[in-house]
Amino acid sequence: MNEPADSNASAASALKRYSQLAVLVIAAGAIYPLIYLRQNFEVSILESFGITATELGQSYAMLGVIFVLTYVPSGWLADRVSPRLLVSFSLAATGLLGIWFSTMPSFPTLTIIFAGWGIATGLTFWSAMIKAVAVLGKREEQGRFFGILDGGRGLVEAILASIVVWLFAHWLQDLGDPTEVALRKVIWFYVIFMLALAPTVIFVIDDRRPEKADPKSNDINFWRDLKFILAKQEVWLSGFCILCGYQLFWATYSFSAYMQQNYGLTAVAVGTITVAKLWMRPIGAAAAGFAGDFLDREKVLAWLLVAGAVSLATMVALPTTAGTGMLLTVVLIVGLTTYAIRGIFWATLDSCNIPVRIKGLAIGTISLVGYSPDIYLPLINGPLLEAYPGKLGYSIYFSGIAFMGLIGALAAWRLKTVVASRDVSAA
Repeated sequence: MNEPADSNASAASALKRYSQLAVLVIAAGAIYPLIYLRQNFEVSILESFGITATELGQSYAMLGVIFVLTYVPSGWLADRVSPRLLVSFSLAATGLLGIWFSTMPSFPTLTIIFAGWGIATGLTFWSAMIKAVAVLGKREEQGRFFGILDGGRGLVEAILASIVVWLFAHWLQDLGDPTEVALRKVIWFYVIFMLALAPTVIFVIDDRRPEKADPKSNDINFWRDLKFILAKQEVWLSGFCILCGYQLFWATYSFSAYMQQNYGLTAVAVGTITVAKLWMRPIGAAAAGFAGDFLDREKVLAWLLVAGAVSLATMVALPTTAGTGMLLTVVLIVGLTTYAIRGIFWATLDSCNIPVRIKGLAIGTISLVGYSPDIYLPLINGPLLEAYPGKLGYSIYFSGIAFMGLIGALAAWRLKTVVASRDVSAA
């Protein structure tokens, strides 16, 4: 007799969870494009700000340092503060710093802005977002929830990027704006979107957290909990899988300058190709997430890491005489595989078997390992390309990252073995 009521309650619960996931997806898709504007406009940024590639790399290294320093505190914060407050504050702070960024200040000031962005998107945003998604999804839904998160935020980024690249081309070619003016308008587009979204988050995201029902939720001991997390082999393997997969993704940030400098493409042509790559994110991430739920998360991740490494190596093998069509094809394949990896690698969090009350701390710890490329890759990239100008420098850079993708595949396979052994022992 109660089946219809139970069914309605279940449907209402699912609708509520997916609605909150949608808000988190939009927030995640809106907050990072301005910070990583180099992905579509690197050469224009260098020209407009009057800085070198090394200086831009140092700014991103500064961002990476802040991320690394705040990952663990971010996890601690996510276990104690409402997601809506953290996410809303992060959007507002990032947008306000974007206004300062739009003045195209000197390099020393630029590093201050990047440091602020590191706080706003690292300390107050990252772990809160990941934990919120992990708690929203049931165990059998972890792959699809994280796939929807990464694919959905990619869809948001692709839509926004498609709009700004079209506008950028219109301002440059139709209105005759200087590059600096057109770029400033692009920055303001992202700023306005974030500032409008910030108050929306407060009214939509539910503050009530399931983990409060846990009788141990107030049993807080930072060092004991951190020791418990660090002692788990699964945590380290999950972090290393993310590290290798994230490096493959980081390589794509250099595609814009690589194609413009070595293949003779215009800024608009390069922007069009890199935006087309962004459209691979919702396809690759969502597909990988669902595949992980229905097959095996770690096995799917391992094969995707191999595919990502091979596709990046193909980018290296392309001669400088390759046509635009061939470049587009390879870039889309690299995008599809790297976004698929991103869509599933956080689903390995569930394999670590961490209690909900300290899941945020575990996320921060794994992020500390997994996103460390934010520090060292910018420091490697700039000097390497200056020491070996032209295609050679990029070939060395991409080949090294492709090799790390293969190492990551071994780590994912090892995690699969550890989890299987643990489950057999617990049975």
